[in-house]
Amino acid sequence: MTIITTILAILSGVALFLFGMSLMGNGLQRVAGNSLEKVLFRLTSTPIKGVLLGTAVTAVIQSSSATSVMVVGFVNAGMMKVAQGIGVIMGANIGTSITGWILCLSYIEGSEGIAALLSTATISAVVAIIGVVLKLFTKHTRYHNIGDIMIGFAILMVGMQQMSGAVAPLKDNENFVGILTAFTNPALGILVGILFTAILQSASASIGVLQALSVTGAITFQSALPIILGIGIGASVPVLISAIGTNTNAKRTALVYLVNDMLGALIWGGVFYITSAFIDIPFIDQTMSPVLIALLNTVYRVLTVIVLFPFVKAIEKLVTVLIKEKKDESPEQADFELLEERFFGIPELAISQSHKCINGMARTAQKNVSRATSLIGNYSEERFDKVCKKEDVLDKYEDHLGTYLMRVSKTQMNLKQSKQVSKFLHTISDFERLGDHAMNIAFICKDMSEKGVEFSGDAEEEFDVIKAATEEIVDIAVTSFQNDDWEKAVHVEPLREWIGKICASSRSNHVARLQEGRCEIKTGIVFNDLIMNYERISAHCSNIAAATIEAEQSHFNTHEMISEIRHNKDAEYKFDYKTYAEKFAIEEASEEEGKKRGRKAANA
Repeated sequence: MTIITTILAILSGVALFLFGMSLMGNGLQRVAGNSLEKVLFRLTSTPIKGVLLGTAVTAVIQSSSATSVMVVGFVNAGMMKVAQGIGVIMGANIGTSITGWILCLSYIEGSEGIAALLSTATISAVVAIIGVVLKLFTKHTRYHNIGDIMIGFAILMVGMQQMSGAVAPLKDNENFVGILTAFTNPALGILVGILFTAILQSASASIGVLQALSVTGAITFQSALPIILGIGIGASVPVLISAIGTNTNAKRTALVYLVNDMLGALIWGGVFYITSAFIDIPFIDQTMSPVLIALLNTVYRVLTVIVLFPFVKAIEKLVTVLIKEKKDESPEQADFELLEERFFGIPELAISQSHKCINGMARTAQKNVSRATSLIGNYSEERFDKVCKKEDVLDKYEDHLGTYLMRVSKTQMNLKQSKQVSKFLHTISDFERLGDHAMNIAFICKDMSEKGVEFSGDAEEEFDVIKAATEEIVDIAVTSFQNDDWEKAVHVEPLREWIGKICASSRSNHVARLQEGRCEIKTGIVFNDLIMNYERISAHCSNIAAATIEAEQSHFNTHEMISEIRHNKDAEYKFDYKTYAEKFAIEEASEEEGKKRGRKAANA
C-alpha cells in the first residue's frame, strides 16, 4: 500500500508540475503576444542572431519544442531558410535549460525570520494569491494573463514539492536506490531519458523530475549525465511530430533538433566515457543536487552549441542528404503549404501567406485563360487537357484558401486585417470563375473541332481583337492584385466597358454576316457563347480590380465601388477608354449597311 501511495503522490506531483508549466508558458506567450514570433521571423538573418533569439524566446515561453515548432512552420511556409532555423533551434536548446534554474527555487527552505519568508511555501503562497487576485478581480486581459503566469508558477512549485516529498523517504529503500544507480549504465540511462521525455513531451519536465529524484542523494554525476543526454534526444519527438505533412525543408528543419542533440550526446558522452576509461574523474561519483542538475544541463547544452555552431552548413548538408527533395512536388502544392495553421495566432503572417497563395492562383487562372483562348481556330487536344487539369487545380486553390481564410477571419484582427481577409474571400471566387470561363471556352473549341465548325475570316479577326483585349484586362487585374496596386487597378473598368462595346459590335457584325450568308447558321450559337464568356471574364476582372481599390478605402463593398467608378468617369477614365478604343478597334457595320447587305443576300 505504501508503494501505491508513493507512486500516486509522485504522479500527482508530475501532473501538477506539467499543468503549472503549461499554464505559465501559455500565459507568457499571451502576454508577449505576436511579438516573439515576429522577432523570431524577422531577426534571424544570421546563425548567431538565430542562436541568441532562440535562447531568448525559449527562456520566455519555457519550451524549446514550442520555439522549434514555430521555426518548422516558418520554414514550411517559405518564410525562413533551413540554415536560419538551425541557429534558432540551437538557441532553443540552451533556452530550455533556464527552467531547471527556476525549479531550484522550489528547494529554498527556511525555519524562521527572513529565511522563512524566502521559503518555497511562502513564495508560492504569495505568488498564488497575487495571481488569483489578478485573475478574479481585474478586467484587463493582460492582467488575466499575468495572473495565469503567477498561478501556473505556484502550481509548478507545488508539483515540484509534491514530487520531492514523495521520493525523499525512498532514499533508504535499497530497491529504489538500486534502480537509480543502474542508470550509470550509459545505454540504459540514455534510453530512460529518451522514453521519459518522449512521454512527457517536455525536456523541462524531465529535468524537473530528475531534480526531484536527486533529493534522495542516490543520483550521481555518472547516472545523471546519460539521462540528461537522453532527455535532449527525447525532446525532439514533439518537433518531429509537428513536421508530419509539411514540405521537405520543414522536415529537414525538424530533423535538425534530433541531429543537434544526438551529436551532442555522441560528442560529450564519448568524451566522458573514453576519458573515464583511462583516467579517474574526481567528480564521477559526485552526489547531484537540484542545483547541480540544472548546472549540468545548462553546461551540456551550451557546450554542445559552441562545438556545433561552426558546422551549421555541414548540419544543413547532412539533413539535406537524409531527407531527399520531392521531385514531383507541384507549384500549387508549394502554394498550399504556405497556408500554415501555426500562423492563426499571428493574423499579419497568416494574411501575408494567403496573399502569396492567391498570387499563385491568379497566375494559374491567367495562364488558363490565355491557354483556352489560343484554342480558337487552332484546337489542340493536349492544350485542352491542360486547361482541364488546371481548372481542377483552381478548384483546389479555392477550397484551400476559402477554408484557411474563414479560420483566419475568426481570429482577433484589426480593421485593416479584416478588410484584407474580406478582399481575399471575394477575389478567390472571381479567380476561380476566370478558370470556369476558360474551361467553357475550351469546351466550345473542342465541340467546334469535332463538328468541323469554322468562323469566317472577319469573325476570326474580331476574335483576335477581343482575345487581345481580354488578355490585357486579365493581366492588369492580376498584376494590380498581386502588387496591391490600386493605381493600376483603376485602368481595368474603362477596358471592361470597351470590351463590352466591341463584343456588342462583333455580335452585330456576325448578324450582318449571317444575313449575307458569309457565315453559317450553326456558328451563331457558338459565336454568342464565346462572346458571352469573354464578357464574363472582363466582368470578373472588374470585380478583382474593385476589390483591390476598395481595400484602400474606409469600407468594403465591391458593387458600390464599381457603380461609383462607372458613374463618376473622371478625365483619367475617359483617357483610358479612348486609348483602349484606338488599341482594340472593331469596325461595326452601320444599320443602313447591314440592311443593304441583307437585301443583297436575299436577292442572291
